[in-house]
Amino acid sequence: MVYGRTDYSVLEDKIEYHFKNREHLDVAFTHSSYVNEFRGKKLQSYERYEFLGDAVLEFIMSSELFRRYPEKSEGELTKLRASLVCEYTLSQITGNLGFGDYLYLSHGEELTGGRNRSSILCDLFESVLGAIYLDGGLKPARDYVVKYLLTNIAEKILFHDSKSILQEYVQKNGCSLNYKEISVSGPDHCKTYEIAAVIINQDGTETMYESGIGNNKKNAEQIAAHKTLIKLGVVNHVS
Repeated sequence: MVYGRTDYSVLEDKIEYHFKNREHLDVAFTHSSYVNEFRGKKLQSYERYEFLGDAVLEFIMSSELFRRYPEKSEGELTKLRASLVCEYTLSQITGNLGFGDYLYLSHGEELTGGRNRSSILCDLFESVLGAIYLDGGLKPARDYVVKYLLTNIAEKILFHDSKSILQEYVQKNGCSLNYKEISVSGPDHCKTYEIAAVIINQDGTETMYESGIGNNKKNAEQIAAHKTLIKLGVVNHVS
């Protein structure tokens, strides 16, 4: 991938926003490792765009939730907002949109799987949001957030509370819950964990359900719990 020569047409069609200045997207997809590897080019990483996008995201989410849920308290709105903008949700959205394919990464980050790393994919949601805001203002930025974060709200909340919901569900059925580490891979600074949800039945037998992969044990367990809830058909509603 050559910096400054990427065709973003397919991506723009997907997100339903076409940039007046595509240089904003070049910056939004430039990881700091690429900047460090090519210092002579005086490139800009996405970190400032991510900073701006984070602030825009908080404002849009806060104003939309305030308007949509007039009965909720400040604490309830804060919890709801947090459940909708967690790393897993943002990385799943950008992963499905193929954001990682457009990343400018150093050779080292490329080799260690940076293109598919959830933390980086999460950053890209905010950096692209920052780029949209800079290019087109608040309206297209709001459209982007509403399209991807304010749909299927119940399912997104289900993920945020998945471990506690699964724990309650299992206990109500007279069983108990455990998590089993399946594998650990990657270098020390960037480990990947695979962990499965295991339900211990009333007769003492164990049933292994879905597994989750994350950059720490907590994330992997949360993903495993979420996938298990979906498999069990447990549905959570916004309350």
